[in-house]
Amino acid sequence: MAKKSFECSVVTPSASLVSGQVAYAAVPAWDGSMGILPGRGAILARLGVGELRLEFADTDKSKGGTASYYVEGGVVKMSDNKLTILAEKAMPVEELSASAAEAELKAAASAPAVGSPMVVAEKRAADQERARAKKRLAKKA
Repeated sequence: MAKKSFECSVVTPSASLVSGQVAYAAVPAWDGSMGILPGRGAILARLGVGELRLEFADTDKSKGGTASYYVEGGVVKMSDNKLTILAEKAMPVEELSASAAEAELKAAASAPAVGSPMVVAEKRAADQERARAKKRLAKKA
């Protein structure tokens, strides 16, 4: 009989956000979203910016459920039916504010241009991408 869940942990430099059995994970890799199910082969990928959605498995201790997190940067590793997400930044979407994300988006758009035009454009685009992701997730929550 196939296993119906896998161990998942989400860790940042300052906290451990998740540690438990998960039935499915939707992970924002740097080059697109990736879904992870039990029994998946080994993978190591760069974490992108966006929503990490976890569907927790039913256990003897608790009924499953779904949780979403805003994640940004880091790595994702799946090996031996264990998913480890080491994120530079991560927080539950419930902690995001659409108004704060909107202010962050406006600040990114009007940030002073320091450095070469190409570096400025790349930084501005990355800052705007992060702010848009936060705004979208805050409105969804």
